[in-house]
Amino acid sequence: MILVITPELIVQNETNLINQMFQEGLDLLHIRKPWLSRNEMIEFITQIDKTFYSQLVLHTHYDLGKEFTISRFHFREIDRKEGTYKTFAEENMISTSVHDIATYNTLEKEWEYAFISPFFPSISKKGYGLNSTIKEEIKHRNNQDAKLIALGGINQDNIHEVFEAGADGVALLGAVWESEEPLKVFKKCRNVLMS
Repeated sequence: MILVITPELIVQNETNLINQMFQEGLDLLHIRKPWLSRNEMIEFITQIDKTFYSQLVLHTHYDLGKEFTISRFHFREIDRKEGTYKTFAEENMISTSVHDIATYNTLEKEWEYAFISPFFPSISKKGYGLNSTIKEEIKHRNNQDAKLIALGGINQDNIHEVFEAGADGVALLGAVWESEEPLKVFKKCRNVLMS
């Protein structure tokens, strides 16, 4: 499984690139735009081809799910702890984020998957994850209900290590959006997985 997370700020030609990534086999797109107003989010979503709406995951403006037939929602750690996700859990697919395997192991089966980060030192957040031990911690995984999606520092050169370590999928952010050619980077990562 290969996912892409949007950058927080709008990137030139972003929705066009997103449509092309979906055409190239992107499984899911996480729309993480915390600064967008509801109307700006509507405008962003409408620029994505309708055929891919079922593969979109909202991080904010969850009420737009009904309007756009989006049934995937991502909740931050704090939202999980406060239970704000519960009204969405029954009829939708929900995901969350964790930063250690012990927390991941406690997730209940209502969670379709969880990002675990930082897997490698982050590309987009310089200095973040330099001493991460998540790659080694994965061997202590005992939760088989929620898929484990690795996030942080993943690119075409190390993507195979993620699956060898036992992750079910990868989430790409910095490798794609900090590149001069985001689509090319996505395709390279996808090709490594397919080979």
